Amino acid sequence: MTPYPNAHIPARSASGWLRNYYFIRFAVSALWVAAALLVARDKPTWAAVMLVGYPAWDALANFIDARRSGGLGRNKSQMLNLGVSLLTTLAVAAALGTSMNDVLLVFGIWAGFSGIFQLATAVRRWRSVGAQWVMILSGAQSALAGVFMVGRAYGPDPAGIASVAPYAAFGAFYFLVSAIWLTVAEFRQGSPRAAG
Repeated sequence: MTPYPNAHIPARSASGWLRNYYFIRFAVSALWVAAALLVARDKPTWAAVMLVGYPAWDALANFIDARRSGGLGRNKSQMLNLGVSLLTTLAVAAALGTSMNDVLLVFGIWAGFSGIFQLATAVRRWRSVGAQWVMILSGAQSALAGVFMVGRAYGPDPAGIASVAPYAAFGAFYFLVSAIWLTVAEFRQGSPRAAG
């Protein structure tokens, strides 16, 4: 088995794919945060759809990335992330029938596991593509955010979609930094000075 998920893909091709992928992940997360705070905050139906849709989108994104990077068999951490995100989608849908604090609890548990799997994916990609230090930080921050959300879910304050927005916002930030980092790296590699 290839030790690195993108080892069978030329480094430049893998880097270009991840750059575009990170930009898309940033855009979706940023739009989700904006909609959560500006539209769905006071609209329970919209909030419910968005809360179910967020982990569902993460599952789809992990599936697409894994397929592009050699398949789920070569990307065990992404396969696990996909599974956890799908389970979270179902769990959030069920928790919406009880309370928003239960929804926040589900998101917290998901953030913890998702962060660990994201960190593992970044570590395996370290030697084949760039900007993985950002994804390592993102994974670690996600795991810590999960602990915070679980604690808040058991607190006295009522939860809502705005309670999840900071987590999504940090994710958007890390994806943007990674995308910009890869863009700059590709520019430097393709410049006449670098070529010479």
